[in-house]
Amino acid sequence: MILARTAFLMACVLQSVVGQEPAPTAAPAKPVSFHQQIRPILQASCHGCHQPARVEGDLILTSHAALLAAEDLIVPGAPKRSMLVDVVTPHGEEAPEMPDDGKPLSEADVQLISRWIAEGASDDTPANEQKVYSRDDPPVYDTPGTITSLAFSPDQTLLAVPGLHEVMLWKADGSTLVARLIGLAQRIESIAFSPDGKSLAAVGGSPGRLGEVQVWSLSDYELAFSRAVTFDSLFGASWSPDGSKIAFGCTDATVRVIDSKSGEQVLYQSAHSDWVLGTVFSTDASHLVTVSRDRSMKLTLVASQQFIDNITSITPGALHGGLMAVDRHPTKDELLISGSDGTPRLYRMYRKKKRVIGDDFNLLKAFEALPGRVFAASFNSDGSRIVVASSDQSGGTLRVCDVKTGKTLWTQNAPQGLFAATFGGGDKVIAAGGFDGIVRLHNAASGEVITEFAALPFAAQSTVKATTSSEVIVR
Repeated sequence: MILARTAFLMACVLQSVVGQEPAPTAAPAKPVSFHQQIRPILQASCHGCHQPARVEGDLILTSHAALLAAEDLIVPGAPKRSMLVDVVTPHGEEAPEMPDDGKPLSEADVQLISRWIAEGASDDTPANEQKVYSRDDPPVYDTPGTITSLAFSPDQTLLAVPGLHEVMLWKADGSTLVARLIGLAQRIESIAFSPDGKSLAAVGGSPGRLGEVQVWSLSDYELAFSRAVTFDSLFGASWSPDGSKIAFGCTDATVRVIDSKSGEQVLYQSAHSDWVLGTVFSTDASHLVTVSRDRSMKLTLVASQQFIDNITSITPGALHGGLMAVDRHPTKDELLISGSDGTPRLYRMYRKKKRVIGDDFNLLKAFEALPGRVFAASFNSDGSRIVVASSDQSGGTLRVCDVKTGKTLWTQNAPQGLFAATFGGGDKVIAAGGFDGIVRLHNAASGEVITEFAALPFAAQSTVKATTSSEVIVR
């Protein structure tokens, strides 16, 4: 019995010493993904200057193939011999050579790029995302695209229409496609000409991945600069009256303003609680007005970036849904807004008495409601009329109202939802577009359709109709 017990105890000891399971070890690190880890770093810090629309240093960094095509930029398996690693790495107290006009890459990002190269610099980009468009290889459309924004140039000679990866510049009467401004953003959500007509701002991005603001020079149709902002699309571009600043809204509930020459951010505001979809400056550019899906219109002091006031009522239920459109009177600080509840409203910009919870003191006038949601609202050049456009399940509605009386002057129905509308041709024409990809030019006095054309170039030769009325004025 004693021997048996002794043998049992010895067996237990041996089991505990030599038979125990080995301690768990860390799982080997997964290979670095070019598509999911390296490409976003390059998008945020490098693509603004190294893309087909802006090739600085003869380098394009928008695809894996382009990276490996550049001599010594990437040497697979040898990060120390790869120029990309060298130019983004600080050397002692000397700042890294690149990015030239942006923040240096973080140490973690530099190490990630080095590790990717050391692992062989492989490409895992999905086949459907490998395409990078350029002037020599533009997008080819096989179906109509949704028109999200429309803008006439200040001299009324051009009409800008966004597409996929590009902005198309048409003659104002829709007869000729003048230029295609092809950038990186998958979707362009909002476009705006500078006050002097020399530049065009386009904001949008690749939804859920990256926001981008582009500024194009219209003298040569070249990209002046591109800036990556946030990780989702941007909305509601507007210029300050002097052309020195560009404002836009973001899906992270922030508002940004950049310098129109350098692209440097000069204002950041986070007072909203949902997507910011529209922006406009005051007449003297001292303040910025923004509208959001959070059902508010907010006022910000530009110089200090300070939130000043909720221009709209803060009473629960006063606004039935988010705000999607805002425009300022051409000569006065009065604001036209509309959104989910379909009712265009006119507000004064600055409060003249103490706020009382429940009041809507700044409201000047409410216009007749449209069916569905209003996505576009604009003044004409003297502020005497407004045009608003909406979308619902049955189609779209375009309406012009008299500002002084508040009366509806005319209403036109569209076969599909409308998302863009604006005055042009010396206020004698209204351009409208939406879900069906067709730009319709209306007589601003009667609403009659003068002409219509497919905005996307795949159908340009077959669907552009001859102008049928002398009402289209191009100056």
